[in-house]
Amino acid sequence: MFSPSFSNRAAAYARVEVETGVTTADPHKLILMLFDGALASIAVASAAMERKDIPAKGQAISRAIEIIANGLSASLDKEAGGELALRLEALYEYMTDRLLHANLHNSVPALNEVADLLRQLRSAWEEIGSQVGKASQAA
Repeated sequence: MFSPSFSNRAAAYARVEVETGVTTADPHKLILMLFDGALASIAVASAAMERKDIPAKGQAISRAIEIIANGLSASLDKEAGGELALRLEALYEYMTDRLLHANLHNSVPALNEVADLLRQLRSAWEEIGSQVGKASQAA
């Protein structure tokens, strides 16, 4: 439908948009972007799994694992976060295990499970941000 050059230009534009978002975002927004990136990668993996596109499935799941392990989990402040940070770290480890299972066994339910967990965490994180915003406006 579109020429390869159009697709390449669209991908380049998308990368620039993400890079701009990252450089201008506050730490709270960066975590939301990580959640969004992991969820998008899981959606790509699910679609690839349905079309039996094994390389695309593997790439997308690897990207989701990278975001969870090297983004979300690595951003936890275990000193300040205490037990909550440790529990989140364990949950992120569980998610990566489930994603590995999904990859090895072509398990859409495992992908859906991780996506549901990420959506719940994202929603809670977004709510925290709106509460902090309201509190700072009141001050």
